[in-house]
Amino acid sequence: MPNTVLYMFFYQSGPTMTNERPASWRMPSPKQMDKLAREAARRRDVGQPGPAPNYSLPGEPWDAVLANPRAPLADQIVITEKASQAKDVRAAIGSRYGDVLPAEGHLFDLLEPEDVVPAWKRWSPILLRPEGLYGTRPAEGGNKAAKLKAIREALRTAKRVWLATDCDREGQLIGQEILEHYEYGGEVMRVLFTAQDSQTIRDAFDRAKPNTEYSRLYAAAVARRQADQIYNLSLTRTATVILGQGARRVIGVGRVKTPTLAIVCKRELEIRNFVPLAYFEIVATAKVAGGQFQMRHAPQDRIVKPEIAQDVVEAAEGFDGALAVRVEDKRQVPPKLHDLPSLQKLCGSRFGWSASKTLEVAQELYDGQGKKIITYPRAEVRYLPQSLITDVPRIIAGLRVGQSFSTMPVPEPPVIRRGVSGTFYDKGLEGASHHAVIPNVNTIDKLPEVWPRLSFDEKKLFDVIARAYLAAQMPDFRYRQTTATLDVHGFEFRAAGRQPIDLGWRAAFPEWQPADEKGDEAQLLPSLHNGETAQLQDPKIESKETRPPPRYNEGTLIEAMQNAWRFVDDEVLRDRLKEAKGIGTPATRAEIIGGLKKQGFLIAQGKNIVPTETGVSLFDVLKQADPALVDPGVTAQLERLLDDVVLGKQEMVGAIDAVCDVAERIISKLKEGAAAGVPSLLGSAVGDGTRTYPPTPAMKRFADSLVRQKGIKPPPGYKTSISICRKFLSEHAPKKSGGETAGKLDPKSVSPAQLLYAKKLAQGDGLIIPDDARVNSAAMSAWIDTNRGKKRRKVNRKTSNRPVGSAAPQAAPKRSRKRKVNADAASTAPMSANSSRTPLRIPYGNKEVALKLGARYGSGGWYAPPGVDLSAFGERGWLL
Repeated sequence: MPNTVLYMFFYQSGPTMTNERPASWRMPSPKQMDKLAREAARRRDVGQPGPAPNYSLPGEPWDAVLANPRAPLADQIVITEKASQAKDVRAAIGSRYGDVLPAEGHLFDLLEPEDVVPAWKRWSPILLRPEGLYGTRPAEGGNKAAKLKAIREALRTAKRVWLATDCDREGQLIGQEILEHYEYGGEVMRVLFTAQDSQTIRDAFDRAKPNTEYSRLYAAAVARRQADQIYNLSLTRTATVILGQGARRVIGVGRVKTPTLAIVCKRELEIRNFVPLAYFEIVATAKVAGGQFQMRHAPQDRIVKPEIAQDVVEAAEGFDGALAVRVEDKRQVPPKLHDLPSLQKLCGSRFGWSASKTLEVAQELYDGQGKKIITYPRAEVRYLPQSLITDVPRIIAGLRVGQSFSTMPVPEPPVIRRGVSGTFYDKGLEGASHHAVIPNVNTIDKLPEVWPRLSFDEKKLFDVIARAYLAAQMPDFRYRQTTATLDVHGFEFRAAGRQPIDLGWRAAFPEWQPADEKGDEAQLLPSLHNGETAQLQDPKIESKETRPPPRYNEGTLIEAMQNAWRFVDDEVLRDRLKEAKGIGTPATRAEIIGGLKKQGFLIAQGKNIVPTETGVSLFDVLKQADPALVDPGVTAQLERLLDDVVLGKQEMVGAIDAVCDVAERIISKLKEGAAAGVPSLLGSAVGDGTRTYPPTPAMKRFADSLVRQKGIKPPPGYKTSISICRKFLSEHAPKKSGGETAGKLDPKSVSPAQLLYAKKLAQGDGLIIPDDARVNSAAMSAWIDTNRGKKRRKVNRKTSNRPVGSAAPQAAPKRSRKRKVNADAASTAPMSANSSRTPLRIPYGNKEVALKLGARYGSGGWYAPPGVDLSAFGERGWLL
């Protein structure tokens, strides 16, 4: 029982109570408090009057609570999203609003299809949409069961619930799904806070609103979750059944995951297929009265013929002419504040961080113990509400205490920009749960004492967020743009430069330089006058080459997911999707990329993200089956429909219907393709132990020599992929008279011993030997080394689990070398026959193939009778 209640009970006199404590008053001891609590419970049981209950209103000080009781604390609870959040809420409000009970993320999962319709347990190409919605069931793992039990018991007596989960759509779902599952009928208040310090939390409880005002946010979360369940499971099962015949694993299809893989694969294929184009540029030195500067030939189209470039050089040599000079004073507003995607992009390019690391560091700055110096990090917009304008002076003053920010020339008063091109824009926050990431106004005064506790990475990220905020309140960057042109016998030469007038917000980024100011654009021009004479000297030809688009890093990939409209060809639809938030959400994009990595579809290559051969194969197969499966534009349209639920432009069921319609159309198209004889996706395409192995050193040396001799550009990946390198050598190596490739191109064939040992590994571990390994000794050695290591690790784990009481085997006496060789040979002998049945695992749809190979089906399932060669089953991964 709360101490305040016990205090009132202890000093109650008659039907009224007094808040005046005697001079000799002291807090009851724990034993007294326990005794008083039991007495209070006894009085309730027998109907005797007890002490006047303790009541509270949001925001009331404790003195007012004691003097003006209203609602019993025992009838209220607070639900938070996680334990650390509950700890911060307790520190801020104590038990004023009842017990603070944490969840542990989602405490409920959706039911599986077979839980709803038992016939759906068998995988088949159908739309798995139940009548109504998928129900929920308690989630497993961690301490979820205990957390749920505590909340469930508290809900039995609670008349009011305060939902204090995260302020986004997912947080709304995490809290409200508990109440919906248990059909809670009491009053529900929603508490939203975008920072996790005590003052912000107390203010949020004071401003709490009825949860009914957030019904659309909850509906959007439910629509997204239900739509993803139906779409992902239906298409995963359909693709696995129709396209995965012979594959040893599920072909996972995700509404967001698969288009994300497609974005990376499309870029990779574009790079691989890129043919560089050589071109030429001409640059000359221009001399004027005030000095000299560089001028560059500016043709309409690139010059690809050297003779044309030479004509320009000859025309420019020693040319005198009048300059056409244009001078303009321009200004540039500061960049927008950061949301999570922009932080992930910047940190990926500047620090080499993964998207998940950026989120992890930001989360620690948000709710880390003794930190809490930024607002909610999973932001999806880059604006602030106008209500936060009053916080600007305090945040600026708090930041400028630090040495890093003290010299920044922030004006007094600061510059406040409103509207779409500014910082404070209420309309830009429509449909968003939280604003841009900024320093926390309620902890900014504690920054000097918090700073020493921050890690190096946390300091770097906070510096990025703080500088963006300060720059947003500083004047525009003003500069003088000078453009000079010179007509050289019909060839136009051009020079441009900027002269800063007022650095403004650029003073917040002393080392930063926009991309459009690099190179010639960044040069400082001497004083130029329109019509003055300039003489060109020393014209030169610069040989250049077009470059393929850069590979994605995690930051730029997230940006591509956010701007999925760029992948749409239809101009009208492109314009509509520009307003959408892309595919995925700020909170899930890093997780989606991480999931594709774990599945072996994407890998990190330095700072870049590239698809594996497995990922490219899966993309190719799905694209051939139905382009909509891998089209980011289609997914972006569906995302927009789900976002419209929050704005009230779309009903929840209507959004789910739209997603189901797309899924059903794709299923029909896949079934039509299967009926027409579209080839299935074999195991090698979805990763069953097959990998891309590097070429031999001899192959790499031979390829490098061809590059030097012929002056040709090698294909990307020729040093890491044996198949790419072999194809390059086959195309460019000199041929013998008989048409064979000269030099040491032909790979060494696989020895019988290698093949025998590889088959044994494949049979034992259920692997498939890659085609490259079957014809190349080096590739086979690499495959054996990789999978032999896996087998050894498995053996070590098995032996380490030997019961404690078992005795260690004694060392066997040394054998002769001859005896050991014979033993090894015996161990590698092929198992052409078995004395008993060998159980098999035959994937759905492979019955005819299995029967032809000698498999049989009995009461215990598929098996190979004695005497049947098991190698064919091992190659397909069908051995148990």
